[in-house]
Amino acid sequence: MMRLNELKPAGGSRKDPKRVGRGASAGQGKTAGRGVKGQKSRAGGYHKTGFEGGQMPLQRRLPKVGFRSRAAGATVEVRLQELSRFAGETVDLEALKKARIVPRQALAAKVIASGNIDVEVRLTGVGTTPGARKAIEAAGGSVT
Repeated sequence: MMRLNELKPAGGSRKDPKRVGRGASAGQGKTAGRGVKGQKSRAGGYHKTGFEGGQMPLQRRLPKVGFRSRAAGATVEVRLQELSRFAGETVDLEALKKARIVPRQALAAKVIASGNIDVEVRLTGVGTTPGARKAIEAAGGSVT
């Protein structure tokens, strides 16, 4: 039976590390491949990512640029008055796309209380603000 402490990688699958600092004949003697002097030649010497030796780093030299949400175009706002052309019909996302009220790549739509509506429409699968829902139901329509 094999035990965990007896596990070993297959022969030749792992190379032995270079033995540095073991004399001139070993090939990596004296400075051990670190060059001469300087922060990188010493033990514990490091610098932060983007450090340029004290010079103002690139990420601080360049101006800040604004933020653009990738999700911004996913939901489209629809005004109440734009629903007036769907008198007595059921309105869903596909109907809004066919009428070219929302773009084809829109993933969702939300009706906002902008303008007024005086025709009955039935909304399905489209979001509404509380004010828009009241206006649609006041005109005899429904929201599901």
